[in-house]
Amino acid sequence: MTQSHRSARIDGLDVFYREAGDPQARTLVLLHGFPTSSVMYRTLIDELSDEFHLIAPDYPGFGLSSAPSPQEWGYTFDHLADIVDALLDSLGLDRYALFVHDYGAPVGFRLAERHPDRITGIVSQNGNAYDAGLTPFWDPLRRWWAGTTTAADEEALAGLTAREGTHWQYTHGVPVDDLELVDPTLEALDQAFLDRPGNADIQRALFADYGVNPGRYAGWQEYLRRHQPLVLAAWGRHDEIFGPDGARAFAQDVPDAQVALLDAGHFPLTTRLEETTNLMRPFLRGLPD
Repeated sequence: MTQSHRSARIDGLDVFYREAGDPQARTLVLLHGFPTSSVMYRTLIDELSDEFHLIAPDYPGFGLSSAPSPQEWGYTFDHLADIVDALLDSLGLDRYALFVHDYGAPVGFRLAERHPDRITGIVSQNGNAYDAGLTPFWDPLRRWWAGTTTAADEEALAGLTAREGTHWQYTHGVPVDDLELVDPTLEALDQAFLDRPGNADIQRALFADYGVNPGRYAGWQEYLRRHQPLVLAAWGRHDEIFGPDGARAFAQDVPDAQVALLDAGHFPLTTRLEETTNLMRPFLRGLPD
């Protein structure tokens, strides 16, 4: 079905979102990661909108949503979750499944903690909730959070918003024969948004706040143990940001979790869209109403 491209006024900000499918069907909320936006879901929306209702917002500071400076608006994951929560309320959505990727996990699990009765299931694609999923990629950030940053760490942090860093995020871990499947348009679009004046400061504020998230893993795991939502972890097994042990760990708290490790890197949808869709359809059909 045709995608609609809309914007809602939420707490003084313009929040862009994509929507497709029958609003009376089961709803799936797609929460994007860094350094991208809801554009990462455009093909998945096309694949699933014949059967499901899909909503994919851009967070403030990303994509086509408002991007006030960090002096004007507090860029924290709590605040991002507040905006998504308010958007879903404005759309009258009180029952939905979540698809979380990268930054989408700390946003989505905050929503699940707040509204466990609203969540019908969770699809995690390289969306981490366990210490086991953290790789050496995070070491410079850990030292930064601890106030022990080295010059090499500062260089690594700056590289996260550079073109080379964006290219690496899309291509690392992708089998050589699949590299031609990675659409360079996505990388170029993400970089264009990152290169906007002031956006590096926005991203640095969120890098700083990300240090809060590992301390919240225990709460997210308690949510999973207590409420036993249906979980599908369809994960790129070669991801050097969130490793495959992060996918396997879901089964510790949700014994019936489905764990599928795909031959992909950090963005499995770029090269394993059909495989992901084939996993998701039966999973979403089996969710409670």
